Amino acid sequence: MESANLHYFEKAPIAKAVAHFAVPMMLGTSMSVIYSILNAFFLGTLDNTAMLSALALTLPLFAIIMALGNLIGIGSGAFISRLLGEKKYDDVKHLSSFAFYSSLVFGLIVMAVGLPLIDPIVHGLGATPDSFGFTKDYVTIMLIGSPFVVLFFTLENIVRSEGSAITSMVGMILSVVVNIALDALAIFVLHWDVIGVASATVVSNLVACVFFAIHMGYKSSFLTISAKWFKITKDILSNVFKIGVPVFVMSVFLGAMSLIFNHYLVEYGEQAIAGYGISSRLLQFPEFILMGLCEGVVPLIAFSFTANKLRMKHTISFTIKTIVALAVVFGIVVYLVSDHLIGWFTNDPQLIEMGSYILHVTFLSLFITGMTSLFTGIFQATAQGTAAFVMSVVQGATLIPVLFIANRMNGFHGVVWSLVIADAVAFLVGAIMLYALRNKLQPDLEQLAQ
Repeated sequence: MESANLHYFEKAPIAKAVAHFAVPMMLGTSMSVIYSILNAFFLGTLDNTAMLSALALTLPLFAIIMALGNLIGIGSGAFISRLLGEKKYDDVKHLSSFAFYSSLVFGLIVMAVGLPLIDPIVHGLGATPDSFGFTKDYVTIMLIGSPFVVLFFTLENIVRSEGSAITSMVGMILSVVVNIALDALAIFVLHWDVIGVASATVVSNLVACVFFAIHMGYKSSFLTISAKWFKITKDILSNVFKIGVPVFVMSVFLGAMSLIFNHYLVEYGEQAIAGYGISSRLLQFPEFILMGLCEGVVPLIAFSFTANKLRMKHTISFTIKTIVALAVVFGIVVYLVSDHLIGWFTNDPQLIEMGSYILHVTFLSLFITGMTSLFTGIFQATAQGTAAFVMSVVQGATLIPVLFIANRMNGFHGVVWSLVIADAVAFLVGAIMLYALRNKLQPDLEQLAQ
């Protein structure tokens, strides 16, 4: 392993090690949110609410495609970090090659299955007559490009898992910069509206995939994309899928939750859907900062789990304190300037009021979301597949009955508040499971005494 990465894994002060792994991930994820916000901004300049609605309606599909990448990427990444802690370097090469080629196959399957079913998919996403055509355009492009989208999320995870956090960040930022440039070209020069925005997303993911592949093929000491290292074993499948499947289930549930949420919002008009689309993208910025923090420390936690559990414990404690501080700062900012933030995307007073209200309510669960992400990261890093699976199911299954009851009892307000309630339930379940697993995560006192 490169000496610098090994130093941060094993010897650097906790704050410095967390910063090394988490700050690049936080910057990368925040840039991703910026381009998501700019997608909405560029379409918003066209003063077409139906286009903004189409952008919001396609979030569940993107979540599912991303879930496939995370299934392989997070499952493989956590295993790679544990293998590095055990110094099993050849196994890392087999695993990285497996991750690369299986991701491409998954993406091709999505494209082959999805394209013949394009109209039912668009109807299922909840498109209205006004937004149907725009939604179909976006979905078509995303399905065609799904192999590259799946591969991007896989490679970003496994590059970070070997300690190359800055390389992972550069790849993510490269994707964002290319996406923003192509968005501007597509909207203002080529006038491709929704098709242009979707195409920019696919192409930017492809560019980032090439960057990651070059790193793995020529610069990494342990990762590879060479087919000669490709290997499928029971150990690989077991360790990848026991973490990857819960991640996939959680992502699918999140997509389903977004889909169901959109269906409920349709009852309250295009402004409600567009308002949620804008506010959710704004909320993604602090959410992804916290998720970047939690996902960034997963390799450090996974490595320490097999090499030094006391260091793992200190890493988790420091991360919790950081989550609290960031949630407080973001909360204050949002409650002071929410109307202005929504006003960046639209001049419609009703849309601004509705979007600001949604943003205020959903922001209440920011700290909870951060802690839930940390719980999930701990389960992934320490190979607690059952705990990760239970948490993913609870988080998804809670929202559906809560949405139904809240909508019946308090209409639009109930629908919006249901998100906070579901997040709170997931947080409680995660905390209980983490407490139940405390003995497995504690340092070996006899080993420390030697």
